[in-house]
Amino acid sequence: MRGLSGKVVIVTGGGGGIGGATCRRFAEEGAKVAVFDINEAAAQKVADAITAAGGQAEAIACDITDHEAVTAAVAGVVARHGRVDVLVNNAGWDVFRLFKDSKPDEWRKLIDINLIGALNLTHAVLPGMMTQGGGRIVMIASDAARVGSSGEAVYAACKAGLVGFAKTLAREHARHRISVNVVCPGATNTALFAEYKRGAGNPEKLEEAFRRAVPMGRIGEPEDLPGAILFFSSDDAAFITGQVISVSGGLTMAG
Repeated sequence: MRGLSGKVVIVTGGGGGIGGATCRRFAEEGAKVAVFDINEAAAQKVADAITAAGGQAEAIACDITDHEAVTAAVAGVVARHGRVDVLVNNAGWDVFRLFKDSKPDEWRKLIDINLIGALNLTHAVLPGMMTQGGGRIVMIASDAARVGSSGEAVYAACKAGLVGFAKTLAREHARHRISVNVVCPGATNTALFAEYKRGAGNPEKLEEAFRRAVPMGRIGEPEDLPGAILFFSSDDAAFITGQVISVSGGLTMAG
């Protein structure tokens, strides 16, 4: 895609399934990738694979729920590379539980990781993007934000919050040439989805139900997501902001 070579990119949750696939695609396009993850070993594994393949990447251990830690980590990227061109707010966490059975401690963890983390990263990169005259921010939300999902009330609320956050930022920063868009995965074969299925008590039955609900007849794979994410990050999407796209095999078809 046009305009990604040489760009400095931060991907949160970069050590996971979707995050790792996204980091690898950015590197294939010639970007310099900062792999942010609370799991340093997972981030390093992704970064090592990228560098072994001839790309440019660094692993950065970061708790995205800690504003000071995020600010310091982003400042380190800027010190080493001079700028941040693209931020992908991908990190997330979920638990399968009906809202009536959930606990406030779970709510706080869900909100901190899925919403506050994105606020922290965005707050840290925006001043630099404004100064340099542009940038791209991509929020990874969820189809749960668009249509709801039983057993994911607080998760869906956080992801819906990302959609509203992105649209507002898109309006506030269009004049700075900063675009903000949203990619909504459906059920995707990641460690997070595996954990979600275990919480449901009958993982095989739940996965089969998802598979039957998807018109394309399968659960998504991490490699299905980077195309949309990189599109929003590229020069091909220079006149697109405040938009939401689902990558879910047709599970939802929101207008």
